[in-house]
Amino acid sequence: MSNRFIICDPDKCLGCQICEFACSADKGKSCDPLSSCIRVVNLEPQASMAIACVLCEKAPCVASCPTKALLKTERGTIEVEEEKCNGCKWCIAACKFGAITLDPSKNAVSICDLCDDDPKCVKLCPFEAIFYATAEEAMPKLRWSAIGQLLQELRSTP
Repeated sequence: MSNRFIICDPDKCLGCQICEFACSADKGKSCDPLSSCIRVVNLEPQASMAIACVLCEKAPCVASCPTKALLKTERGTIEVEEEKCNGCKWCIAACKFGAITLDPSKNAVSICDLCDDDPKCVKLCPFEAIFYATAEEAMPKLRWSAIGQLLQELRSTP
């Protein structure tokens, strides 16, 4: 099972939504961010952050689905059987990360499948704010980013 997932550094994310457009173009063959499996959350003016499935070990979204439309794959991703999904949104409510979206054109949920280990959103992020890594690989990057921001704040404090 893969333990790599898409991680966002909110210090680098500007909320441009290029990741959403890249995903929707690749998955839905459209440029509609509403059909994207990754979402940018803007916490203006403080931060923006891209959110995608974090591959929960005991995925509450799968357990909550009344139609059994969600399946956890051997890789750890969540597969959506669109013909079974009735758009009830129980899985959306169950996801504590906000990583599941409802594609209005399909009336079915969308969950990141990591593009067969080649996420387009990561490749096209112009600010290198999102990356594909394990939690262990991500921690040094995020730690240095947090230290840099802390130093910047300390320098600007009178």
